[in-house]
Amino acid sequence: MVAAGAALADEVGLANLTMGSLAERVGVRTPSLYKHVSGQEDLNRRIAALALNEAAAAVGGAVQGYAGRDALEAAARAFRAFVLQHPGRYAATIGEEPSGPDDPLAAAGQRLLGAFTAILRGYEIAEPDVDHALRTLRSLFHGFATLQVANGFQWSADIDESFAWLIVFADRGLRAF
Repeated sequence: MVAAGAALADEVGLANLTMGSLAERVGVRTPSLYKHVSGQEDLNRRIAALALNEAAAAVGGAVQGYAGRDALEAAARAFRAFVLQHPGRYAATIGEEPSGPDDPLAAAGQRLLGAFTAILRGYEIAEPDVDHALRTLRSLFHGFATLQVANGFQWSADIDESFAWLIVFADRGLRAF
């Protein structure tokens, strides 16, 4: 049920995903969904956990065997591709807070964070600055990908060239520390 909800969110947008539209998609009556999820909020949280796990797998797989700028570029491209391919499910991850350490959302978030933390091993980032570096990378990659999904780059410069520029910018910034 969650996978079907995630796919529908990617098609129609998370804001347009309803229990009724999901029931229609899977060919059941809406009350039947409550055997699988407790409601819209539960569905959205489960989609968020799914998305974080998928993004972690994409980023983690992309950086295997790479270090430094190569790992940064592989992670950035994998993350961007994930957001562009799955905008609805990625949107579910924004602002969701784990209810505790045993929440599947917390574990999924830690996997994605771990994939990005691995990139920083190729840079001389002091331990007290790791959180700042992670927030910076998240801001750069999240911001670019979500702006692109929202058609926020409407001027003539090539988007892929701009993304390559962003990677160089991030690499130089990380090397400055």
